[in-house]
Amino acid sequence: MYLCISGFLPHEPEDDLIKFELDIDHSFNDQIVQAFGHKSINVMAEGEWQLTSEQVARISEILGQNLPTDLKLFMGVEV
Repeated sequence: MYLCISGFLPHEPEDDLIKFELDIDHSFNDQIVQAFGHKSINVMAEGEWQLTSEQVARISEILGQNLPTDLKLFMGVEV
């Protein structure tokens, strides 16, 4: 399992196409799961999580790359 981030336009309800997608290397799973305060990736697999600006900043720091700040970002688990 690995984490995936998807980004959508924040104020365009009729445009539901993904504008950003990032499959996160599984080596970052534990750090990100802990940053969310979960015990395991299995708990996060229960749904898709909308990211706050603070979470986006923290994940960017963990990954060492900037994530878009102009999109509504969600994180989920892929198998």
